[in-house]
Amino acid sequence: MKLAIASLLVGSAASFTPSSFINGGVSHKVASSSALDMKYKVAVVGGGPSGACAAEIFAQEKNIDTVFFERKMNNAKPCGGAIPLCMIGEFDIPESTVDRKVRRMKLISPSNVEVDIGDTLQPNEYIGMCRREIMDKFLRDRAISYGATPIQGLVTQIDVPENHRANEEQYTIHYQEYAEGNSAGVPKDMKVDLIIGADGANSRVAKAMDAGEYNFAIAFQERIKITEDQMKFYEEMAEMYVGDDVSPDFYGWVFPKYDHVGVGTGTVVNRPAIKQYQKAIRDRAGDKIAGGKIIKVEAHPIPEHYRPRRVQGRMALVGDAAGYVTKCSGEGIYFAAKSGRMAAEAIVKLMEGGTRLPTQTEIERTYIADYDKLYGPTYTVLDILQKVFYSNNGAREAFVELCNSKYVQQVTFDSYLYKKVQGNNPLDDIKLLGETIGCLIKGYSIAKPDAEFSNPVESQKRL
Repeated sequence: MKLAIASLLVGSAASFTPSSFINGGVSHKVASSSALDMKYKVAVVGGGPSGACAAEIFAQEKNIDTVFFERKMNNAKPCGGAIPLCMIGEFDIPESTVDRKVRRMKLISPSNVEVDIGDTLQPNEYIGMCRREIMDKFLRDRAISYGATPIQGLVTQIDVPENHRANEEQYTIHYQEYAEGNSAGVPKDMKVDLIIGADGANSRVAKAMDAGEYNFAIAFQERIKITEDQMKFYEEMAEMYVGDDVSPDFYGWVFPKYDHVGVGTGTVVNRPAIKQYQKAIRDRAGDKIAGGKIIKVEAHPIPEHYRPRRVQGRMALVGDAAGYVTKCSGEGIYFAAKSGRMAAEAIVKLMEGGTRLPTQTEIERTYIADYDKLYGPTYTVLDILQKVFYSNNGAREAFVELCNSKYVQQVTFDSYLYKKVQGNNPLDDIKLLGETIGCLIKGYSIAKPDAEFSNPVESQKRL
């Protein structure tokens, strides 16, 4: 244990100056006056919700030295920006970070049938709409206030010792550090004892730990400045459009922000056509955004499922790097923050006040097992729903009609807002099954055929 070793060294060789020594092939720092200088160092790679929430937990353990890397501290990740109500309270997020409180939603079918959703919401319930540059900064600043050391840098490579799963040999992180106002990075490296990979779909940490590949969607969004009169329609309103014109396997959206709307779409199966689908969502929104000025164009890969491996040795993945984005809704912000917090809490507990390092097995039995138990059912249900209702226009028509049901709306909002698959009424479930079959039959009878496309290569590429 580092603290115990440090105490012995300080007691028997108090005249030593700060230096390093080698013990069993592991390099450790030695201080002349305090065992606290022997802290284990944890590096969090990535400063989004998953990384910031992990860094915050580690930083509160004073016997752990916490650093986090973020390439751009003012980063605005391409994102619809919707967060559930439970996240506000659970993560103590001030409402000042929320641009709009959405209490109404329009779901629009391929044939432009509109269903209004929101009657089941209570007066104090809403979906928060955020800009990521605002919310992420708040979370990063809070981690810093607890003692996490921020590094504005891009991690380029991680050296993984061959026996890192069996001993305490440190990892070496190579990175480019960027100074304010300077576009040229300075190459540096750092030795650390444990790494949290919170660096998104193209995770360097995942690559270093051989986490395996996963398929991904491309999410494309334009921030569009519209008139004040047009914004009045979106005061508490969001829109979701389904149809093979806006996406062959997802949906298009218009989400309100403080002075503009985010208009976007996404797809896995036909990524090369993403700009075609983006034009279609603008056309479907029509006069409601007509004449608007595009102030920002954003695109980003979104994981479609878990990584094959989320822990290797003393490296663990969270957020998008781990694949924690739900099907059907495409939601990832809450699950990023939650996974970062859960991983850090489990690891801090395993480290017993910074006196030991956890093993891969221990991390898997705590963080991974707990996360999967808590949210596995949610991922499974939403995966099934996407396969059933986003597969063709007939199913999409049925999906929109089903959402007329107040029971469907109640269950959907309760599950989304509070992040639990809600216990339903068995009698209503049986009734819903019959309604689903009826809606599918009707939907297939009225829907236009889906457009054919051939994309044998590009959309099969994996991260």
